[in-house]
Amino acid sequence: QVQLVESGGGLVQPGGSLRLSCAASGFTFSSYPMSWYRQAPGKERELVATITRAGSNTIYVDSVKGRFTISRDNAKNTLYLQMNSLKPEDTAVYYCNRRYSEAAWGQGTQVTVSS
Repeated sequence: QVQLVESGGGLVQPGGSLRLSCAASGFTFSSYPMSWYRQAPGKERELVATITRAGSNTIYVDSVKGRFTISRDNAKNTLYLQMNSLKPEDTAVYYCNRRYSEAAWGQGTQVTVSS
């Protein structure tokens, strides 16, 4: 059974940092490009960042370029999102998933950026 479990969210002040983790199980993690998504209140889910299977290439939505870094550890079946210089508009529930063959969504992790 495919399972994606996000963690690491919280309340942080503008300019602060958080590191999100996504523990994957039930499939061959290293065989899939993976992505982080986010959904703010009242908005549709948004693709934030994608990483290739071996981690050699990454792509980001313009609004997070230079601030967020996606990475993965295939030995640990874990996906990461390092978020720096956080802004209030980054407030959302963050989810991970396979990029091109989505699995069932996890519960997500709430990120709130506020002073």
